[in-house]
Amino acid sequence: MKAYVTGIEYVLPERVVYNSESRLTKKTGIIKRHIAAENETASDLAYKAAEKLLKDEAKKQSIDFLLFCTQSPDHYLPTTACILQDRLGLPRNCGAFDYNLGCSGYIYGLSIAKGLIESGQAQNVLLLTAETYSKYIDPQDHSVEPLFGDAATATSIAGFADAESGLDGFVLGTDGSGYDKLIVPVGGSRQPHAVTPLQEETDEFGNHRTNRNLYMNGAAISDFALDVVPQTVENILKKTGSTKEDIDYYVFHQANKFILKFLQMKCDLGMYPYWNDVKEYGNTVSCSVPIALADMMKASTNIGKVMALGFGVGLSWGGCIIDMKRYEQS
Repeated sequence: MKAYVTGIEYVLPERVVYNSESRLTKKTGIIKRHIAAENETASDLAYKAAEKLLKDEAKKQSIDFLLFCTQSPDHYLPTTACILQDRLGLPRNCGAFDYNLGCSGYIYGLSIAKGLIESGQAQNVLLLTAETYSKYIDPQDHSVEPLFGDAATATSIAGFADAESGLDGFVLGTDGSGYDKLIVPVGGSRQPHAVTPLQEETDEFGNHRTNRNLYMNGAAISDFALDVVPQTVENILKKTGSTKEDIDYYVFHQANKFILKFLQMKCDLGMYPYWNDVKEYGNTVSCSVPIALADMMKASTNIGKVMALGFGVGLSWGGCIIDMKRYEQS
């Protein structure tokens, strides 16, 4: 059996926040973002996305593995994927687990799904991504607050008796030395809430945050992306024996308009179809690539092979080629 993406759906929280007009807004291209309600969790959003994708009971009963990518779990334990299995009414013989990754998470999920299907362990995999980074951000930290939006996506990956796989050329990478470039310092076992004093900080630009909030070194993350993404593109092409002309669309992690344009230039992709649309969502972390893929499929026709690539928190990155020939438009 060979693995193919067969459908993608996404949901956005009802609350919409508009960014004020500023030089930063013009640079990032982010006009508005969707922000989760106070009592709305990532699993609530993931549940809605899955319900949107799995429209009937037969589709639910066909799922034999659930993957949930999030850095916003409901609890330290149990795994949120188990809660979602029950809430969605998926079969009890369905495997389920969470994995903690950010902007590269969707690519890693596709890689895991491919392995499960093509090794005969599963036939129909449901890949969910959901993030509520807004709950980690100090509203007075304008270095990150205007950038991130909340969202959830649901992707179905199924096995077919084809000669070639619909998911190919995976290139994955990690540089954990940059773990502190995008981090929420307090809250885990290393710095528990109960014993770690609250520390407040206001930087030279007037951005306020505490050690319980998300911190991002934007310059370091940009430098990292510009370093690893061009080589990853070349490695994927080499691994699959492809040329740039063989790819119908390039879909990278939708961080912001500026970095996407810079990466397009650095990767020498100026003449190729290349997705850059963050204005209504912002950076939705692991959800950005599947949202872009879903929007691309609605906006374009005759899309075959797509190069998808994610990069960010970790530091982590990954890319692959997705053959969309079995994609079903909802």
